[in-house]
Amino acid sequence: MTSFRRGVRLGIDVGKARVGVAKCDPDGLLAVPVETVPRSAESAARVAELVAEFAAMEVLIGLPISLRGGETSSTDDARVFAAELAARVDVPIRFVDERLSTVSAHAALRQSGRSQKSSRRIVDQVAAVVLLQQAIDVEKSTGNPAGHPLEDTQEPT
Repeated sequence: MTSFRRGVRLGIDVGKARVGVAKCDPDGLLAVPVETVPRSAESAARVAELVAEFAAMEVLIGLPISLRGGETSSTDDARVFAAELAARVDVPIRFVDERLSTVSAHAALRQSGRSQKSSRRIVDQVAAVVLLQQAIDVEKSTGNPAGHPLEDTQEPT
């Protein structure tokens, strides 16, 4: 088994209308949905409150990359949100590749019998769970944190 940094992490799925938030337990055994934050000028403040409430040691923000590996307007939006959050918290923020996390979330919700319409309010939370769980799995299997720090400009892993 590789080394895993113990501590609560928050996973964030940034969308144009909503921000999905998930968290994991300190041992990284399970990622669970927390909240869907409506997207507004106060979204980063609410997520900062959640960072404090759960005493998170790190925030993992999904970076929407196109299937071809390029950046999009959503990528820029996630970076802006991350910078807003970084100004409010004193914990590391890392970007993780979130390609297909929302697609996976919709598929999981469909399998559980929910329609796309009835899933709209929670799909962002489920996408946050997916990206957080993937990041935990990467760290547990490699011993290295997933993705890259906010200050770094390289592509996420």
